[in-house]
Amino acid sequence: MELSNKTFDYARMRDIRSRSLGRLAWRFKRFVDEFMEPRLHQRGFADFKLSYLRLIANIEENGITNNELARKADVTKQMMSKVVNLLEREGYIFTKRDEQDSRASRIFLSERGFALLFAVSECMEEANDHFSSIIGPERLQSLITDMRDLVDGLDGGRCR
Repeated sequence: MELSNKTFDYARMRDIRSRSLGRLAWRFKRFVDEFMEPRLHQRGFADFKLSYLRLIANIEENGITNNELARKADVTKQMMSKVVNLLEREGYIFTKRDEQDSRASRIFLSERGFALLFAVSECMEEANDHFSSIIGPERLQSLITDMRDLVDGLDGGRCR
């Protein structure tokens, strides 16, 4: 079945596309990635890929096992093992035998891992300043709260 250009409402489709949460989230993520990665590289983390952040950001002060980290970061255990090895080689993390379960190791942030998280925090402050310049600080805080509530509702609270 072929539709004529005259019967298809392009204006309506542009409006739908401009308000698509999936498209907006994709464009926002692309902006954040392009904003953050060069700034982290300038701060001495040229070997770090932003995609690893969701792994490092889930490491707690008492460490975390590979399986727990894979679950929190929503990746396979095999992928987590590969990235843990890479991040350990690059000096962002270190592992120690778990005191309760000698079969497992716990993953901890190294000094370089802490330095990276401080740099990420600085870069996010820069990004938030930029976002605030566009929509204002109050609207930005409201947007963040609303997005967190939405995501928490979708994934059962795993976001926090």
